[in-house]
Amino acid sequence: MGSRFNWAAIALLVTLATGGCAVGPGFKHPAPPDVDGYTRQPLPKTTASAPTAGGEAQRFVRNLDIPGDWWSLFRSEALNHLIEEALRSNPDLKAAQAALRQANEKVYAARGALFPMVVAAIQPERERLNGAIIGEPQYTPTFTVITSSLQISYAPDVFGGTRRHIESLAAQGESQRFALEATYLTLTANVVVAAVEEASLRGQIKATEEILKIESDELRLVRERFRVGVASEADVLLQVSALEQTRATLPPLQKQLALVRDELTALAGRLPSQEISETFDLDGLTLPREVPVSLPSKLVEQRPDVRAAEAQFHVASADVGVAIANQLPQFSITAAGGATATGFPGYPGTGIWSIAGSVSQTLFDAGTLLHEKRAAVAALDQAADQYRSTVLKAFQNVADALRALESDANYLAAEEAAERAAFASLGVAQRQFHAETVDYLTVLTAERTWQQARRNRVQAQANRYSDTAALFQALGGGWWHRNDTSRPQ
Repeated sequence: MGSRFNWAAIALLVTLATGGCAVGPGFKHPAPPDVDGYTRQPLPKTTASAPTAGGEAQRFVRNLDIPGDWWSLFRSEALNHLIEEALRSNPDLKAAQAALRQANEKVYAARGALFPMVVAAIQPERERLNGAIIGEPQYTPTFTVITSSLQISYAPDVFGGTRRHIESLAAQGESQRFALEATYLTLTANVVVAAVEEASLRGQIKATEEILKIESDELRLVRERFRVGVASEADVLLQVSALEQTRATLPPLQKQLALVRDELTALAGRLPSQEISETFDLDGLTLPREVPVSLPSKLVEQRPDVRAAEAQFHVASADVGVAIANQLPQFSITAAGGATATGFPGYPGTGIWSIAGSVSQTLFDAGTLLHEKRAAVAALDQAADQYRSTVLKAFQNVADALRALESDANYLAAEEAAERAAFASLGVAQRQFHAETVDYLTVLTAERTWQQARRNRVQAQANRYSDTAALFQALGGGWWHRNDTSRPQ
């Protein structure tokens, strides 16, 4: 290579280049909203209660931490097992994990631009010399020429454009990390909600089947009374019609149940023909007695979608720096050294080296770089507003879930009382009909009222479970207790 190949000078240039400034705005984490609650009126300390399964009063606990496996609070082994399978096999989650790995590798790859690129090459050649060129036509030696070289190229990051690009990619990786957390949270919440819906449908089907049995018994009684001349044929036809109308409500419920089973099977990463074995009913679920109400200042840290939006805000900020750096002079340094060795007598090997630096500045590009910078600034404004929109939706989700829990408890208490009253009213109507003080239409009306009240009560029970799951999802689902995702170090 030769002693004149000044490696110390190159090292000095690299040190100076990497110590330069980084143009563009420095990103700062947005401040959380300056509020201390989610609703205008203070929440009650506890919800209403009802003397039925799922009717327990729930207590709102401010700043209660959320476990990473929040669904375990429903105390259902079947639910826990199904979610574990979904986390192992769901393709959407696997795709999000692969996307995070890809984003991380892009960061690692981009960091290479901060260092010189060194390329080694060796080129062997076999040559035959024509002796006529040296006045000896009979002399035609064959020999080997081997050329080896080492090439170094480096683009000093004087204005920080490369570092801003790496910062942008790292922020994209952060966004992808929280997109994975959002996928994880959505998957687990969807499994819980679908399981609750299955439990609700099974409860409605069971109630309908019990109603059918009662109505069938009632039809036999009316027919017997008609046979002895106490009831009319119209009474019999009315009861037959009522029975068939109730029976007609079963197929839609069974259809919905089959669709929910297919949904749960797909969430578990299975084909419909590989239906899951777990089944769910309301008696197998426990309503969490304490529900969290995270501090508003912490919500923006807990919500994966908010954190992903913040990371995209960071991406846009770094991209502005990249666009500004592209408008400034671009520097490059290249160096090369090598040697050539021959097997030809009288021609010893030779050494070669070179070093060069260049500076380039765009003088005219019809406004391309200027407009690219303006576009980057506009993208930054867009990302800022999208972040604020995401925060607003997050607070809305929490407020909606809290209101739903309060309303659900009141609704279940009212429906449970309505069912008891309707059942008592049906008993009175049946006794009066048997005493021939009312017509059979009065009994049918009481039956219909009780049937509807019973279905409403089952749905009200299910609402408390599903809206509790919605609150855990709205508050972020405890992802901060998980450590199975990675980020560039």
